Amino acid sequence: MLERHLTCLSVVLALLLSAATAFADAIIADHTTCGSFGNIPESVIDEIQAHYRIFYGHTSHGSQIVTGMTMLYDEDDLFAYNSGDTTIYLTEYGDDLGHNGDVSWVPITRTRLDNPSYNLNTVMWSWCGGCSDNTEEGINIYLNAMNDLELDYPGVLFIYMTGHLDGSGVSGNLYARNNQIRAYCEANNKVLFDFADIESWDPDGNYYPDEHDYCAWCSDWCSQHYCPDCSSCAHSHCFNCYQKGKAFWWLMGAYLTGMSSDVQDGTVAPRASLEQNRPNPFNPITAISFVLDGPSHVVLDIYSMAGRHVRTLVDSDVSAGEQTIRWDGKDDDGREMPSGCYFYSLAADGAVETRKMVLLR
Repeated sequence: MLERHLTCLSVVLALLLSAATAFADAIIADHTTCGSFGNIPESVIDEIQAHYRIFYGHTSHGSQIVTGMTMLYDEDDLFAYNSGDTTIYLTEYGDDLGHNGDVSWVPITRTRLDNPSYNLNTVMWSWCGGCSDNTEEGINIYLNAMNDLELDYPGVLFIYMTGHLDGSGVSGNLYARNNQIRAYCEANNKVLFDFADIESWDPDGNYYPDEHDYCAWCSDWCSQHYCPDCSSCAHSHCFNCYQKGKAFWWLMGAYLTGMSSDVQDGTVAPRASLEQNRPNPFNPITAISFVLDGPSHVVLDIYSMAGRHVRTLVDSDVSAGEQTIRWDGKDDDGREMPSGCYFYSLAADGAVETRKMVLLR
């Protein structure tokens, strides 16, 4: 009996340690980081300029980030790129992540990384509609392909990305697929450029879950505030591109230095707080609690360690206050899940929070 308990304990410790390693240092550039852009020290900007050599595969939607970078460069030479050895080197490729299960971008990436003349250390690919009509399996193909590249090129930074808004709102497929990407990145210590989140919030903290990529709120907000202009922001408003340019610079600095994503002035607090499940480890039932500042549409999902969707516990409008949901260790089809580490992800009004738990049968 003692031997059995010790074996179980060693399994639990191994799972907890592996989970903690995967979960500890995810870096996510979202709407809050646009406000942190002004807090990047000039010394860090100099380090960014000296460090990054970027390969970026994108089509029209993905060009919004580059347009934003150009707008910042036009404002201040401090944010120059492709202007000599002391600035970021950015090489662009005219393709994107495609649609369901497309991995044609993988050999393209390998070819570039294997060419010493480029001397690349950063890779980023964007979606151009391919996330909206994707499936859970298709997104997992994308995530696994990116992870395989990371394993094969350990000295290269790979930046994951969510898909741009399509107007389908919280009930649409895009919302689910983006949350799948977010949950995987948080659970597995990835670097994520949250393209959709940036265009979902204005700087005053107002959330637009049903917005389209053309960013109607941008025009409304800019009618009351100063916004820089640009010649063109593909499919959208110049301010949307501008915000993405700022988030990109923040992301580069955050990865390089470990800077905090907290906004020092005008922090936008999440509307939901997710608590640790109890008990943990558990067998076979555990309670998951969360607190809402106000009424929200809530999606509470369970994912495996590999990022596979296991169970949706909540997908509905929920009133303010503390809520407790129980999980019985089964998937959506009623099958018992094996012992292991799982992640539960709460999405409420655009804010996503993820925690780990251990099922021990």
